[in-house]
Amino acid sequence: MLDELKEELWKQFGASLDMFENALRQCPVEMWENAKHNFWYNAYHTLFYTDYYSTENPDNFHPPAPYTLSEFEPDGTMPDRVYTKHEMLDYTQYCREKTRLLIAGLTPEKAKLRWINKWKNYSLIEMIIYNMRHVQHHAGQLNLMLGRIDHDLPIWVSQTKEVLK
Repeated sequence: MLDELKEELWKQFGASLDMFENALRQCPVEMWENAKHNFWYNAYHTLFYTDYYSTENPDNFHPPAPYTLSEFEPDGTMPDRVYTKHEMLDYTQYCREKTRLLIAGLTPEKAKLRWINKWKNYSLIEMIIYNMRHVQHHAGQLNLMLGRIDHDLPIWVSQTKEVLK
């Protein structure tokens, strides 16, 4: 049963990441760099938390370079610079692999582990689902931004084509 659950979780989580990545790829340069839209920041926020929520022990989290822990600052501190689309696409791949490995590595024991921080106390399975919902929420926001300038939006992805392994 667990193997089937892992496969289904991955098909849907991967699809959420595919839709998110499609929105990144379709974003025109002028929108990416326009502070009014904050497209790049929405992308960064999504990936930062995808990375964080895919960490089994949130107390040990640190994003890969060049990213910082600025998302944890209570005053809403933005990153020191605008991250490029290429950087965000690379971070998407990093998060995709990290999430894929997390799901593939689930065992009955791991599935019962608690993911606990100051605001959440979830099972690891619930955290994976929460994380997927977060990605899809922001993929929707990015598509809304894109739809305001171009009605040719990225297509809906039903299931990822990537295998869990």
